[in-house]
Amino acid sequence: MPYDGTVRTGVSAGVRPAKLLVENVSKTFHTRRSSVQALDNVSLRVGEGEFVCLVGPSGCGKSTLLDILAGLTLPDSGKVSADGEPITGPGRHRLVMFQESALFPWLNAVDNVMFGLKMVPGLNKAQRREIAEAHLKLVGLEKFSRANIHELSGGMKQRVAFARSLAPDPQVLLMDEPLSALDAMTREQLYADIQRIQQQRKKTIVFVTHNVREAVCLGDRVVLLSPHPGRIREDFPIPLPRPRDINSVELAAYATRITAALKGYVKPEVAE
Repeated sequence: MPYDGTVRTGVSAGVRPAKLLVENVSKTFHTRRSSVQALDNVSLRVGEGEFVCLVGPSGCGKSTLLDILAGLTLPDSGKVSADGEPITGPGRHRLVMFQESALFPWLNAVDNVMFGLKMVPGLNKAQRREIAEAHLKLVGLEKFSRANIHELSGGMKQRVAFARSLAPDPQVLLMDEPLSALDAMTREQLYADIQRIQQQRKKTIVFVTHNVREAVCLGDRVVLLSPHPGRIREDFPIPLPRPRDINSVELAAYATRITAALKGYVKPEVAE
């Protein structure tokens, strides 16, 4: 359906309080030789506790929009806010998880998670360690808290990165293709873990992916962007019950519908 800015959920069509609000945002990147418009008049509303997945081909501005929500990039025009307050820079209540785990190789797993807690005021070292250990247990790595990073598999590293992102208790988690480099079996396990933790913690999540099935598996809503410049084209509520199995027939039907819409907006030479 055409996007109208309304918050929709996978449970009902009720409107949740807006946690993130993007209003008529445009962004152009300039170089010495050319200018590239990444976003054009984009508006998006994300409800409190909602899991929204952004999908689209390269050049549609997914990561740029995520950076703007994180406060890492400022828009040229339009407004972006969290809880009604303008986003003018990074903040500890909005944390980003990237495609690469970005862990410190000289720290073990628990120390990597503890590092992320340094931004939380009022915690001593013992409290930071207790919280870090609890979050490693949450992602199933309690037996590997003292492991060196080079001893962990790719999936385990992303679990540590996920624990590090959750430990400071952010209100919003912004995830930029965090599972794309992992093998299929590891991704499927992480789909289950992410759904479980999101349901427990009720975090607001904006998740960027190229994988339409992944988006349908995880999201309450899938928002489709088209490229050159990036615009929001369609909005797909996903009313499937959780936990979701990425191999289910029902999920595949939603993914097929979204993929068909995506192909309608993408020229063959830029399709992925």
